[in-house]
Amino acid sequence: MPDENARQFWDNEAATFDNEPDHGLRDPAVAATWRGLLQNSLQPAPGTVLDIGCGTGSLSVMLAELGYEVTSIDFAPKMIARAQEKAAAAGYSITFHVMDAASPRFDAQQFDVIVGRHVLWALPDTSRVLQRWIELLKPGGQMLLIEGFWHTGGGLYAQQILDALPTSVATASVQDLSDRDEFWGGPVNDERYAITIQLV
Repeated sequence: MPDENARQFWDNEAATFDNEPDHGLRDPAVAATWRGLLQNSLQPAPGTVLDIGCGTGSLSVMLAELGYEVTSIDFAPKMIARAQEKAAAAGYSITFHVMDAASPRFDAQQFDVIVGRHVLWALPDTSRVLQRWIELLKPGGQMLLIEGFWHTGGGLYAQQILDALPTSVATASVQDLSDRDEFWGGPVNDERYAITIQLV
């Protein structure tokens, strides 16, 4: 079960979460960069997508704009509330759930794509979580993980995720995002990357 202190922390962050350029995606240039990453990394719509740890729903709305059927989860109720408001304002029907990202309660092989941004690093037992997420994908499904090892000392190195992947994965490729200022609204001084995982 999620730590209640962590849940409270992220609930408290919900009101200002979108102030970060890569969270709110309010800057058209930043938004265009993230849209390009999704378009270039994922199989084309239509398809079913699970956005794990969706926060205030910026990527969820973007995925819906691209034509996917989106389900989104986050363990912080206030994040989900803001995500619902954002989706409604944009005119998209997205299914939101308050749910633990480490153990999503869905049937196996339900989704074509899973997207997770800056959530895996915060969960215990990376191997177990990845195995659970992969079980939710249909054969031939994809997973896009945007993660990092932060200057604060938290996070995951890309190799740690690659080493934790089960043998059911066909391919996994890493794209370095550390020097791509356009993703973050300015320069960053830590390791940031996207891993695209393709199942057999």
